[in-house]
Amino acid sequence: MAKKCLSELIQDLPNHKLRGSGDTKISALAYDSREVKPGTLFFALPGVHVDGHDYIDAAIEAGAVGILHSQDLPQYAPSIAYVQVEHPRVAMSPISGAFWNHPSREMSVIGVTGTDGKSTTVSFIRQLLEFTDAPTGSISTVDIAVGNTRGANPLRQSTPEAPQIHALLRAMLDAGQTHAVVEATSHGLSPKNNRLGDVAFDAAVFTNVTSEHLEFHGDLDTYRKDKSRLFSMMGHSRNRDAFGVVNMDDPHADLFIAAAGEKPVYTYSMKEEEADILATDLNCEPNGTEFTVVSPWGEVRTRINLPGAYNVENALAALCVVAEMRDADILELAERLPELEGVKGRMEPIHGDMDFHVMVDYAHSPGSFEKILPFLKSLTKGKLILVFGSAGERDVEKRPKQGEIASRFAEKIYLTDEDPRGENSMDILEDIAAGVSGLEEGKSLFLIPDRNQAIHAACASAENDDLVAVLGKGHESSIIYANKSQPWDEAKACREALQDLGYEL
Repeated sequence: MAKKCLSELIQDLPNHKLRGSGDTKISALAYDSREVKPGTLFFALPGVHVDGHDYIDAAIEAGAVGILHSQDLPQYAPSIAYVQVEHPRVAMSPISGAFWNHPSREMSVIGVTGTDGKSTTVSFIRQLLEFTDAPTGSISTVDIAVGNTRGANPLRQSTPEAPQIHALLRAMLDAGQTHAVVEATSHGLSPKNNRLGDVAFDAAVFTNVTSEHLEFHGDLDTYRKDKSRLFSMMGHSRNRDAFGVVNMDDPHADLFIAAAGEKPVYTYSMKEEEADILATDLNCEPNGTEFTVVSPWGEVRTRINLPGAYNVENALAALCVVAEMRDADILELAERLPELEGVKGRMEPIHGDMDFHVMVDYAHSPGSFEKILPFLKSLTKGKLILVFGSAGERDVEKRPKQGEIASRFAEKIYLTDEDPRGENSMDILEDIAAGVSGLEEGKSLFLIPDRNQAIHAACASAENDDLVAVLGKGHESSIIYANKSQPWDEAKACREALQDLGYEL
């Protein structure tokens, strides 16, 4: 990457104050002082637990030549350029876009937002675009695809910070990819974070909204509005006319349609015949779902090799996007749906010689529980046994809701750690248990903080035709505690528990 003059990077920042030379050459961006190298512009970001202003000296010692900050500093080194702004995190987005020469303006970018289904929808869109010979990269909670490389997302952010977003989009362009699909979380869309504020979106997709991340947004109304920003943000690209795709079955659909303004919005549904594309006559089985795609251009019977009506919704969203973006025959695209691959940690079966079933899924919100648990119950000939927890230092209100929903469908529940962070594990589990009804602690309700032990106990209790569903971690690679991040692989933990119990996998 060629060096950029600091003055070029900050020219669009409102109300900034520059101390030092605007001719300072910037060759890298960093908001973590441990990642600073010579030539870096360091963003001193205020945070909940740490303040980037406390690390300015360390950044300069590591080679930073520019500092972007909000607080007045006790001293200013004469050899360093300082840019003072009101909100460093907000300013990080336009600076990142300028540093990487605004890659999103040179490609077609699709954003996917919603509480549930984002990662799977991102994956489906990427695969269908590639079926139409459109080289496509993607960024999601589960993985990042750039060029010929696709691997697990190493970040604990579904939508990375702005410097990483623009760097990844530039890498996709350099690899010859003409399209990008980006998981647009509420945190990424929030004006307080502004991670996606300078990404030029050509299409916006809305899956659904349920209660989630209210500890950050404050209330459901703000959460919905932050998500709907994706629809008002699109249309800044010069590539094509922008459009939206909305799940008509969600009660908040009108908010997202309105946010698109004059831009066209296409709808999909499993209930409403007036939707642009409709799925009917579902036949759900453990290994997949058959359904009929109904469109203005005709009907076709197809399937996806994933169980669950919600995965059909994700497939419909992908069909809408790719058919419109590529001017493709939607019925021909629907015939390719059986070729779509699933996503790690999403309805992932654990195979073995057990006489019961074990599967892993990322479901971790009341909304996702409402969707997945009725389906899991319908598949279960024996008892439904659930293993799950709830994140620490996050939305407390959802915990008893999870417990209440789970107890409607499960005969046994094992509550366990799921990123307790700085909270006491048993306090979190007791919050969930407060919502559980009809299950007796010690007999059908168990509070076991250690996740390995909980999985082992659940599998040990399973009998013929039971289904053990381990929920909440899915693809994630760690469990976060107050003083450590424990490496974690949910599917591997299940396999090890089963092998310890004597089963062949």
